[in-house]
Amino acid sequence: MGLYLKLLLTAFFWGGTFIAGRVIAPRVDPFAAAFLRFAVASVFLVCLTWRMEGRLPALHKSQIIPVVLLGMTGVFAYNFCFFNGLKRVGAGRAALIIANNPIFIALLSAYFFGDRLNRIKTAGILISVSGAVIVISRGHPLTLLDGQLGWGELYILGCVASWVSFSLIGKAVMGALTPLASICYASLIGTAALLPAAWLEGIAEALPGYTLADWLSIGYLGFFGTVLGFVWYYQGIQRIGPTKAGLFINFVPISAILLAFFLLSEPITASLLVGALLVTTGVYMTNRPSA
Repeated sequence: MGLYLKLLLTAFFWGGTFIAGRVIAPRVDPFAAAFLRFAVASVFLVCLTWRMEGRLPALHKSQIIPVVLLGMTGVFAYNFCFFNGLKRVGAGRAALIIANNPIFIALLSAYFFGDRLNRIKTAGILISVSGAVIVISRGHPLTLLDGQLGWGELYILGCVASWVSFSLIGKAVMGALTPLASICYASLIGTAALLPAAWLEGIAEALPGYTLADWLSIGYLGFFGTVLGFVWYYQGIQRIGPTKAGLFINFVPISAILLAFFLLSEPITASLLVGALLVTTGVYMTNRPSA
């Protein structure tokens, strides 16, 4: 399978995670959904790491805290916010808010690591954030000044904060660990942290009530949305570089909106279309090769 087709499918798979999350949100509690997703992913990631790297590399003392933070931000906190948010907002709207991850990563990388921001990148950041504001406010930005922001949007903004933290910590961790090993450890640690929370939430009593659609969605989230998506994405990074591979992330909110329309009958509103255009344009400007 061609590399570019893999990257396109990766964006499609990641767009589908919003649909799968929306499907299970009414019946599966947030911690239970997150635990089951990463329990599935961890099994595959350990097998893949062992096959591709020969072993699961040992951690040095200096790596333990950063790797634990990877699991607590990118797995524990992100997925708690993700599944709570999808109980309250549509899949397409959530995807567009989260699409601003690269924007905030670029801003904080410039602040913490000295990465340069030129005029095109700065303009892209402003355009993308404007699109997110339109999406979050449902086309009425002034309502944000009145504090009229729903819990669903706040949870999805929590996803952004969690993923940005995960990415910045990962930038330091991956100096000594491969991306696959880093993700594998993050998944294992996050899964372990999610288990007590899922247990207290009542996962043992709730399991018999899950439908076939719930289990298929959990399997999709674990394998296609987490394992296959990450492996193919990192293959792209290795072969064509992070900038070019990262451009395919622009297709994630588009695929999520289209899938939500066809599979969940979520309406495509004017604010969603305008926000999608601005967010996609801004993310492209911030990550384009010549920027």
